Amino acid sequence: MTDRLMLLDTASLYFRAFYGVPDKVRADDGTSVNAVRGLLDMIAKLVTTYEPTRLVACWDDDWRPAWRVELLPSYKTHRVAEAVATAPDVEVVPDPLEAQIPLIREALGVLGIPVVGAAEHEADDVIGTLATRATVPVDIVTGDRDLFQLVDDERDVRIVYTARGMSNLEVVTDATVVAKYGVHAAQYADFAVLRGDPSDGLPGVSGIGEKSAATLLTAHGDLAGIAAAVEDGTGGTPAQRAKILAAADYLAKAPAVVRVVRDLALPDHDDVLRPLDEDAAARATDLATRWNLGSSMTRAVAALAR
Repeated sequence: MTDRLMLLDTASLYFRAFYGVPDKVRADDGTSVNAVRGLLDMIAKLVTTYEPTRLVACWDDDWRPAWRVELLPSYKTHRVAEAVATAPDVEVVPDPLEAQIPLIREALGVLGIPVVGAAEHEADDVIGTLATRATVPVDIVTGDRDLFQLVDDERDVRIVYTARGMSNLEVVTDATVVAKYGVHAAQYADFAVLRGDPSDGLPGVSGIGEKSAATLLTAHGDLAGIAAAVEDGTGGTPAQRAKILAAADYLAKAPAVVRVVRDLALPDHDDVLRPLDEDAAARATDLATRWNLGSSMTRAVAALAR
């Protein structure tokens, strides 16, 4: 089996599980467990389908870092439930899902899957760092287009994209990004800055849509190249140049918000996938019994045993 690292954008997956798995089966105390069961089923399918030898659950220690908000105050504003001065802001998370998050971490623990986060950084930054450091092929599992910027065919870093559901997973390579957006994966962060992304509170450059952004990046390579061409009067149309000049302050700050961090100091962790030993298997069985995780835990354990 080829050595391959799989990095989970964990919050992306458990949100998808929560909204995608009917809330019919609950623990004995009435606690919803649909997100936990759904995530376990996802892990079972991903491990069985893509056969990673290493697996990390990447975690949002801070889903909306203050340093990103300082650069771009609109960043994820629409998802803030409560602003906190001395800690990460509270994200809008349905109560039944919030109650399952500690159980999700416990389930990952009994399966031997390391949960890795970094203070003042998002899971995207953990993923960016681990993917950049990896010496083996990498699959990044996410429903977030922002991570397309990490696709690297030469190093065999690809995205397993979940946006169309677990029954219709899409493997994203550089050719996929080019076909969808007209830019290479290495240009995707600059493309997102220009186009904007309402889901992240990223306004983009007013009047510059996907086609214009792709055309400018194809002609000039990156934002620096576009800025130089605009300055000397050769970049885009006169109307586009005016719009880019008007957005100069935004364009000076937004790239640092959109580009994932690739050089975090992360805690040591063992990411090698192994079948559960007798003690771990007993703890997995106990957890499944206590929380009515049933066949979902069984499938996850069986997948790891492969």
